[in-house]
Amino acid sequence: MEAPEVLQPILALLFILALILGGAWVARRTGLLKTRGKATAIRVVGSQSLGGRSFISIVEVENARLVIGVTPQNISLLHTLEDKATTNSNPSDA
Repeated sequence: MEAPEVLQPILALLFILALILGGAWVARRTGLLKTRGKATAIRVVGSQSLGGRSFISIVEVENARLVIGVTPQNISLLHTLEDKATTNSNPSDA
């Protein structure tokens, strides 16, 4: 085989690989591969780092808001907050 005969299949494979990667990029940018838009039972409302790899997060799970502490070795329930709907519908008197 001469150099041009070997080069043609290699260029064809590189072209096909570029088409696949380009198609995946376009699909992701246009939302065809939407992975974050699905409704889930668990949603992270907020998170605060405490240093190192430890942090506190507020998580919503089926209408309950939980405050959890996360470390590399453990996940602990710190507190259960009142339901957001209950908090908004019963404003406290000032």
